[in-house]
Amino acid sequence: MNKTIISTDQAPAAIGPYSQAVKAGNFLFISGQIPIDPATGNVVAGDIQDQTRQCIKNLQAICEAAGASLRDVVKTSVFIKDMNQFARVNEIYAQYFSDEPPARACVEVSCLPKNVLVEIEAVVYIK
Repeated sequence: MNKTIISTDQAPAAIGPYSQAVKAGNFLFISGQIPIDPATGNVVAGDIQDQTRQCIKNLQAICEAAGASLRDVVKTSVFIKDMNQFARVNEIYAQYFSDEPPARACVEVSCLPKNVLVEIEAVVYIK
């Protein structure tokens, strides 16, 4: 099986020794996306909902660079700093994943890169 590195300037560049995404067969594995605005390179201002929205926009840009869309996402993992914010994250998440939402894990973590409030990674099936 071949693997292909997927990269786009429409999502933040990797901030370490990893790829934005790797396509292996019909699967795309997207690295955890934090709420960085790719135009500025800065963490977006605002609350966890603003940050969740940016994380998903970053996932969307990487999907599109691979010839897929958010509708092709089969699994996400959501990492949040405060489980008390779970419902607020879900409000935004549901705007993007309303029909046939992907499988998901959501866990509270003590710290995320750049001290953000949320990070989301995804597995995508490309037809």
